[in-house]
Amino acid sequence: MDKSLKEYLAVFTRGWIGSVVIALLLATSFKSAIADWYVVPTGSMKPTIVEGDRIFTNKLAYDLKIPYTTWHFASWDDPKRGDIVVFNSPADGICLVKRVVGIPGDVVAMSNNRVSINGKELSYDISDLQGAESLTSSGDAMQKIYIEDLTGHKHKTMVILDKPAMRSFARVTVPDGHYFMMGDNRDNSADSRYFGFVDRSAILGRASAVVISLDLLHHYEPRWPRFFTKLL
Repeated sequence: MDKSLKEYLAVFTRGWIGSVVIALLLATSFKSAIADWYVVPTGSMKPTIVEGDRIFTNKLAYDLKIPYTTWHFASWDDPKRGDIVVFNSPADGICLVKRVVGIPGDVVAMSNNRVSINGKELSYDISDLQGAESLTSSGDAMQKIYIEDLTGHKHKTMVILDKPAMRSFARVTVPDGHYFMMGDNRDNSADSRYFGFVDRSAILGRASAVVISLDLLHHYEPRWPRFFTKLL
């Protein structure tokens, strides 16, 4: 091969590889520090989030992190009670999505699936169950759905009456810089009742919407009504 052609190909290849590397770095940096979406494989956040939902996560909701790390470059807000957040589990580092129930300084307790915060029991109203059956597997037939008022933030929670679960625990105080997380599907969620408090630095961002939803049990059929719906 002619020497000039070899040189041209070498320069072109280096340039092409460099462009690909830069593009990949930009794309992954965006996902790491600014915004991302996550596929939800379990029902621990039913009925708010169901299996097969793709949720959008705003990683700038609370702070700006250095890409690929949990180091905060700048912070401007903290998670609030009722926020749905994505975080790395303190148990094994797996990425989870749960709801913030307790913030630093809160005293949290639970008695028969009724949460108390700072000595005051939350209110629970029975929810309209219409449409809930389609979001619940046959194994969850003894389910009930309630509207929980999390100190001003109302959202749905679900209990499964015939499933063994941790429905009560004694008062715990949330330490500074930590949060108490729970799944909305209270009887089918591995959360702070089991792995303890979540460090602020482990929180990756706030989940704000369902972008796409696919029914995993029915050949990944789209759940059109769930597309682009806000998470409450």
